[in-house]
Amino acid sequence: MYLDLSTQSPTDIYHLMTQAIIPRPIAWALTDSGEHNYNLAPFSYFTPVASNPPLLMFSVGKKPSGEIKDTTRNIITNKKMVVHIANIALAEQVTQTAATLEHGESEVEHSQLELTPFDGFELPRLKDCPIAFGCNLYEVKEIGETPQSLIFAEIKQIYIDDEVIDSEQKRLVIEALKINPLSRLGGSEYAVLEKTFSVARPK
Repeated sequence: MYLDLSTQSPTDIYHLMTQAIIPRPIAWALTDSGEHNYNLAPFSYFTPVASNPPLLMFSVGKKPSGEIKDTTRNIITNKKMVVHIANIALAEQVTQTAATLEHGESEVEHSQLELTPFDGFELPRLKDCPIAFGCNLYEVKEIGETPQSLIFAEIKQIYIDDEVIDSEQKRLVIEALKINPLSRLGGSEYAVLEKTFSVARPK
């Protein structure tokens, strides 16, 4: 099958892309709506883009009304965010936090998630996530006809659960299977890791 995207609607293109570009990591982004009222939302248009400076990028769409989402608003206002890597045990909560709430309503409270201080960073992190990145806003770029907000986040602090670190290695090694990260597929489907393997890179 060959598809000409000029004949497809934006909704159909989204449907195709999210089924074909798999699996996708999920940025579970926590931001401050003001006075420690925390917003939390998942985004699977997400990737690392640079290591010097250390940058992550995730893409945020608009609310059904066309307004910018609280995540974008909060990041532009406060310049801070915590991006989490969720595991499979948190699949239900990740999905719940994708719901559109009124500005100021906290997904953290709705989903009964527990926060804990993030040493060295201004915002808290989710207690049950094995990986968290404390980030400052680097840049917001609007792209496309809708448009989407591309959030470039500079990593300032990283939390890694000691339980997912291979302590027998000289260099820091994170064991992917111990994280068991939640990965996004198409529709309402997720995937998890069942095994890892190595292939030597050419010299």
